[in-house]
Amino acid sequence: MPLSKLIQSRRVILVVGCGGVGKTTTTAALGLAAAMAGKRVLCLTIDPAKRLAQSLGLPEMTGEAKEVEPARFEAAGFRVPGSLTVMMLDTKRTFDELVIKYASSPEARDRIFANKLYQYLSTSLAGTQEYMAMEKLHAIKDDPNYDLILLDTPPTANALDFLDAPERMVDILDSAVMRWIVSAVQSSGKLSLNLLTKSTAIVLKGIGRLTGGGFLQDLAQFLGELNDLFGGFKERAREVSAGLRAPDVAYVLVTSPEPMSIQEVLYFSDRLREQNMPRDAFVVNRVHPTSAPTKDVTVVERALARLGIALEPGGAERVVRAALDEASRGELDAKELEVLDQALADSSDRPIRVDVPAFAKDVHDIEALAKVAGILVERAA
Repeated sequence: MPLSKLIQSRRVILVVGCGGVGKTTTTAALGLAAAMAGKRVLCLTIDPAKRLAQSLGLPEMTGEAKEVEPARFEAAGFRVPGSLTVMMLDTKRTFDELVIKYASSPEARDRIFANKLYQYLSTSLAGTQEYMAMEKLHAIKDDPNYDLILLDTPPTANALDFLDAPERMVDILDSAVMRWIVSAVQSSGKLSLNLLTKSTAIVLKGIGRLTGGGFLQDLAQFLGELNDLFGGFKERAREVSAGLRAPDVAYVLVTSPEPMSIQEVLYFSDRLREQNMPRDAFVVNRVHPTSAPTKDVTVVERALARLGIALEPGGAERVVRAALDEASRGELDAKELEVLDQALADSSDRPIRVDVPAFAKDVHDIEALAKVAGILVERAA
């Protein structure tokens, strides 16, 4: 299935890969390709570098959905019958929306919002961003304003975290430690060690001596308030996890020909298979072409003269060396891509591969992005 068919047949596409391989550019290019095909597209990013906005010519992205103005495409000479909307994940805002939805009362909601531990949990706790990305995706998946949703995920190590995030959230909320502390919270919302076993009470008293009684009391009150959210959170987390395996969800894995990037994307590919998630396509960015350039300086000088290009003394020699260097890099890239092909050769769900050639400059404007979009929907290996 070429990528053009992929963007026509799926509701959600998750773009994953390690850092620095052009994953954000690939997300934006796929979004532009889908919009040019008439789709109403939303690109959601949790990449704090905001490169997605830059590649679309936008000064910044926020937690509010922002449609790229059609005039930007028209100025670049492109007709886009669909629409392209971009949004950056706001972790705390997404968490706040969950509390608002599942809190038992406005008063309980306000107490949670005011709690210092919630303020930390909703902004800084490791893993919160990854889970909230999946929560946001789940929340907007059925939004009738969009035909296709593209998620630009964190680099590979964190992407692995987001795949496990729903299950980890359930484990945390349903852990023995949480149940212990919650059971010690009386209706007053204050901590009572009398309700716990002797061994558990000793543990919590020890924690109180290390952290101060105020911290333990804040923790108890917070968990007491959060207790009425547990059922809702667990149910939601299971829905999010199931959504990652839905038939209308596709995974595009992005890499470069660099050996470490190839190994990382193959590791991530294996994780997808283990979790019964599809590997629909591989995009390999910055591939250098294989060629056999001439070593004859005179031939190069004559060719440049025919094009009306005048070089300073020694310029033709530098052109020859640059061409030979490019060819050498192309040969190395081809060898590394053989490793990728060999690793996928025996799989029954062999995904397609699209190679994007190395550009002279980085992609930071709509014109260059459209060039990448054309390659992604037209070329497949």
